[in-house]
Amino acid sequence: MGTCFLSFTACVVSDFLKQGETVSTRCDELQSLINRGCDNAMIENPHGEQKTLKNKTVTHRRKGAEKLKPEDITQIQPQKLSLTLRSGEPQSFNLKFKRAEDYPIDMYYLMDLSYSMKDDLENVKNLGTSLMLEMSKITSDFRIGFGSFVEKTVMPYISTTPAKLLNPCTGDQNCTSPFSYKNVLKLTSDGKKFNTLVGQQHISGNLDSPEGGFDAIMQVAVCGDHIGWRNVTRLLVFSTDAGFHFAGDGKLGGIVLPNDGKCHLENNAYTMSHYYDYPSIAHLVQKLSDNNIQTIFAVTEEFQPVYQELKNLIPKSAVGTLSANSSNVINLIIDAYNSLSSEVILENSKLPEGVTIAYTSRCKNGVVSEGESGRRCSNISIGDEVLFSISVTSKGCPKQGKPEIIKIKPLGFTEEVEIILNFICECECNKDGIKNSPLCHFGNGTYECGACKCNEGRVGRQCECSSNDVATEDMDRTCRKDNGTDICSNNGECVCGTCECKKRDKPEERYSGLYCECDNFNCDRSGNKLCGGHGRCECRVCVCDPMWTESACDCSLDNSTCMASNKQICNGRGTCECGTCKCTDLKFQGPTCETCPTCPGGWLVGFAKIVHLLILFLPCDGKVCYSRGSCYFCTLISSCLNTVSDCPAGPDIIPIVAGVVAGIVLIGLALLLIWKLLMIIHDRREFAKFEKEKMNAKWDTVSVWSRSRLCERDEPRFQELIKHPTPEPLFERVQHSI
Repeated sequence: MGTCFLSFTACVVSDFLKQGETVSTRCDELQSLINRGCDNAMIENPHGEQKTLKNKTVTHRRKGAEKLKPEDITQIQPQKLSLTLRSGEPQSFNLKFKRAEDYPIDMYYLMDLSYSMKDDLENVKNLGTSLMLEMSKITSDFRIGFGSFVEKTVMPYISTTPAKLLNPCTGDQNCTSPFSYKNVLKLTSDGKKFNTLVGQQHISGNLDSPEGGFDAIMQVAVCGDHIGWRNVTRLLVFSTDAGFHFAGDGKLGGIVLPNDGKCHLENNAYTMSHYYDYPSIAHLVQKLSDNNIQTIFAVTEEFQPVYQELKNLIPKSAVGTLSANSSNVINLIIDAYNSLSSEVILENSKLPEGVTIAYTSRCKNGVVSEGESGRRCSNISIGDEVLFSISVTSKGCPKQGKPEIIKIKPLGFTEEVEIILNFICECECNKDGIKNSPLCHFGNGTYECGACKCNEGRVGRQCECSSNDVATEDMDRTCRKDNGTDICSNNGECVCGTCECKKRDKPEERYSGLYCECDNFNCDRSGNKLCGGHGRCECRVCVCDPMWTESACDCSLDNSTCMASNKQICNGRGTCECGTCKCTDLKFQGPTCETCPTCPGGWLVGFAKIVHLLILFLPCDGKVCYSRGSCYFCTLISSCLNTVSDCPAGPDIIPIVAGVVAGIVLIGLALLLIWKLLMIIHDRREFAKFEKEKMNAKWDTVSVWSRSRLCERDEPRFQELIKHPTPEPLFERVQHSI
């Protein structure tokens, strides 16, 4: 009974259930229960809620003000909440983050002391005081520590010959014995002490190129007491000029046990490097996140691509290019710190089963992001406030139904929000149940929420039967309809001689009836909707909403869609059925029976409409056309074929239309003839012009050619022809002479 309230409401009226319905059918959506006759006051409908248990405001403090302890500085608000979750109903709250000014910083410098880093060590020896001076511009509370690493002290990573164990370097180089990791200096605010201890360090050596830096990072992360981490901003600077070994590489040295992620420092030295394998990247990510450590990889340019890929796998980490001798290490650290501290990324602890969480960020300049992007804000300066909207939803109830605790925090920060999750797994009415109630067959059950919850060994609606008697043949007989063979219509089980209908996969679908012969999902459909979407299904019959009828509730009783322009239903020439006109006069068509395409003069009427649109109206004894009832006066558009005696006669339509048609035709023919005549005149003029130009072109060509021949061949004769002309044209005489 209780679990149904995770996503539905419930009716607690004792006689609410119909014959054959199971107790779970009390649970449904609110409106469905009301439609089924349950009074609103008898509906159990719990809602989730939230309470703020700790809500200390973020710290508004500037550098130079009174110094506060780290635990007194607040950058995230609120700090503790209690959420009561109902299945499917989200609970939302706002989380504020403000980057505090002058916030304390702990920085641990972890350095590779293999032989290739010899020149780098010289520059790091003065790092303490110089870095203290630079960091004082950011915070007045800064501490620094130092550690070093080389490699696992087994073959094939180092040479295990006695001489090489004492001095792994070649030639006259004096190197210290190889080691895995040493914590040289616990975090301190004494920069000079840093310089002194680092100055006492010596280079060591190993055989292969990748180093054992992951072993060192793991110990720095998990050995908080040895390192001296405070609950402040924690920075780990990892300096190297080589790659790294990771999980699985230990097999080369016969080491097969996975790294256990625990602290193994004795006298500030890692003692289990020969026993445990290198940690995996995922393992490192988990430990760095759990301990709120932000990592800065200071590596040479050669290995930049490798550590860039590593950075993408480790949240809140940065990569800087280390110069050949580490001379730029201070600027690198400052730049990397500014990059890390200008971004806030929220993460949450493991969520209980069925619980989901969604983030929406509201960053600077009104930028709003959702989904995974909703977890972060970038370009945050000191003193900036950003807001996150966080929504928590439960899609079920934990098996034990006990409260759960989750935590949300910004990556790289120790502050967090603690959220206590409570779940609504049963109704309030369950708490008021009456044990051994007489309503449950002489006290064989607890009466709660309007129903009996039977004691062990009892079954039935009122716990009237023993579970040992449930399957007897005599009881089954009363569960067969009309003495048939099917028990409870194959839709339920016979319990104490009464059918208990089975559940459907969809909670809104139910079997009911004395023999489970009814259901609410097998009614007629229209438009692929049960009961046309205008009714509800009861025992396979649609019960229609008002103004709807027929078996599928798909027939509307609303006549407004049948109203013609003359305010008559279907123009007085049909009947309105289901909101649609059925024309009784077959000559009329259309949605309201107003169109008559086959009526006498129908085509003329259609043409008259066009003319009417052009001329608007025709005068009728000096009056403007108008209509009254079904008769139209003085208009070319008429739907009144049989003129009523009291209507004045309108103009004769046919002569008017015929005259208009004839006039249009004659005008068209006249225009066509005029156009044809003009074209003929134009063509003749153009032809005459063409002939003239042709003759001129021919004369010019022949005369020039002829004169040239005469001049060349028969000049005397040509001169004689000119002196003694003949009746022949000059042109032909010239031709003959040629």
